[in-house]
Formats: sequence, structure tokens, C-alpha cells
Amino acid sequence: KSGEQKHPKEPSSLQCMHLAVVACGDRLEETLIMLKSAVLFSNRRLCFHIFAEDSLKPEFETKLKEWPSSYTKKFESSIYPITFSVGNAQEWKKLFKPCAAQRLFLPVILKDVDSLLYVDTDVLFLRPIDDIWDLLREFNSTQLAAMAPEHEIPKIGWYSRFARHPYYGTTGVNSGVMLMNLTRIRSTHFKNSLIPGGLTWEEMLYPLYQKYKNYITWGDQDLLNIIFYFNPECLYVFPCQWNYRPDHCMYGSNCRGAEEEGVSILHGNRGVYHDDKQPTFKALYEVIRDFPFEDNLFQSLYYPLQSRFLDTVHTLCGRIPQVFLKQIEKTMKKVYENRVIVYLGANHRY
Repeated sequence: KSGEQKHPKEPSSLQCMHLAVVACGDRLEETLIMLKSAVLFSNRRLCFHIFAEDSLKPEFETKLKEWPSSYTKKFESSIYPITFSVGNAQEWKKLFKPCAAQRLFLPVILKDVDSLLYVDTDVLFLRPIDDIWDLLREFNSTQLAAMAPEHEIPKIGWYSRFARHPYYGTTGVNSGVMLMNLTRIRSTHFKNSLIPGGLTWEEMLYPLYQKYKNYITWGDQDLLNIIFYFNPECLYVFPCQWNYRPDHCMYGSNCRGAEEEGVSILHGNRGVYHDDKQPTFKALYEVIRDFPFEDNLFQSLYYPLQSRFLDTVHTLCGRIPQVFLKQIEKTMKKVYENRVIVYLGANHRY
């Protein structure tokens, strides 16, 4: 017991993969489906950090408790209010989408968390979070965050055509999936366009926003692009299959990694889970939403997906169903094999 008193946070923080999300407005269901996809496939324990408007807090608590115990024991969750440590809170809250700027303040708020995966509410995991979490080990000594490119092809990328502010690389980066070493972020002094010396993360945010606010379109994502434009050595760029969006298939297939390995993380931006513009994305969202937790994964998840995809082959993204199915099939086989082995092992003892 004395050991527990000394290190009350040690068991969870050492073994946990920390996942953060910011939910405001009508994003309750979307966030819960994202968390469900994380729990369905992951192996190690998860720690959810949910930043939500006060009105959503009781709903999150109620809904998460309704999940079966075989899944609730795989994670712990903390729900936080929306707060901004510097500058004008109302201004930050209105930047781009409601509360989206909250993600910029995660290193400041989650002081006891070493590393963190932040995702937008409209993200779905098609393989264990363990696999993207392991990319933290690939960071070199200067890298402290990882994101995927905003686009693969400069001539059809948004930043390369329209941006009026500095951005990372040739096409900018997308902040919907962001892996962060928070300890490094907190201890780094960042080069910037404000003063000749370096500034800490917290010192830099508001002045940077003030300088560029008339030039940014995508809010906090643009600020992150500006930061990593001045500090490119701090960013690890992961391939497009870790943040696969409609842009990767609606102009023809332009994410080679997904063609080879399958989509690892699906990012349904542009509201595609809720309209009929990209039925392939909507099918994945609805099948995971409707999956009854304790059911057979192949029977109640994979086969419904396959049949739903048959209805989308006439669409630009639906022409390449294997891209969407490859990784999820591989993941489900592993989950199934693990359960069978555990089950057989348990029976062998008697």
C-alpha cells in the first residue's frame, strides 16, 4: 500500500495509451463511435481524455457506462471542461469550429501525461491504437509531434494553392490525427516569426494567432502548420494511411500507403459520415456504430461492411473497397485468433 501512495498514477500512466478528443455541439455520437473503434481493436489499456462542453459531460459518463464490462475494463476516462490558458477564451472558442483550438492547449493542461494521441471526433480506428502509439519510438532526438500530410499532390493540395501564411513542407500537414510527446513540447523553445529567440509552446500560441489571424482559414491546424514551418526538425511525418480522408480518393486514388497496406485510420472530414457524398465512409461509420459489442466481429462487422461496400462501387472512393477493408480484415483476424487462443488455453487447464 505504501508503494501505491507514493505513485498513485504509476500503473495507469505507465501502461496507458493516452487518447484525447475535443467534443462540442452535436459531436457526442461521433465521439462515442470513435472511442468505440479504439476499444474494439486495441490491445494495451487506453486512457481517454475527453474535453467537452459542460452540457455533454453527463451524457458521456452515462453512455460509456452502458458499454459491456468486457470493454469498459479496457479503458479509463477523464472528462474535462473547455479551457484556454492564454489569450481571449471566447476568441479561441470561435476559431474555426467550436472548441477546436482546445487541442493547442493539451500540453499545458495534461501536465502529468508524457505522450498523447489527439484525434478529431470524425476519426475511426481500423487497427489497434498500439500500432500508431509505437511510432513514438521512431521519433529522433528533435521530433516531438507527428502528423500526416494535408495532401499527397501539391497541384491539388489546399495549402499549396491557397495558403496566405507559412505552412509545413510542400502541402502542409493535417492535424486531425496528431501524435505528441508532451514532455518534449513542454521543454522546447520554438523558433518563431515573433522574436529572435525561442518561445515556449504556451508563450507562442496567442501572439502567433494575433499575428496571423487575418490570414488563416483552418484555425488551429493553420497555427500548427506555421509552428512546424519554423521548426521542421520537430515534426515526424507519418504516411497518409494514418489519416485517410475523402481527398485521398475523391480525385482518384492518391494514397499509395493505403493501396498497399489498407487504411489504418479513417478521417471522415467534410461531414461525410452524415451525408451521401461519400457512401463508403458513411458505410464504415454506420457499421461500427451499429455493431453490438459482444457479437462476432466477422458476422456483425466485416460481412455487413462487405455488403454495404457493394452498393458504393459506382462512387470514386467505392471503386477501391480493398483499401478500406484490407487493414480492418487483418485486425479482426488477429483479434479473433487471440480470443480463440485464450479460450482454448483456458479450456486446456481443466
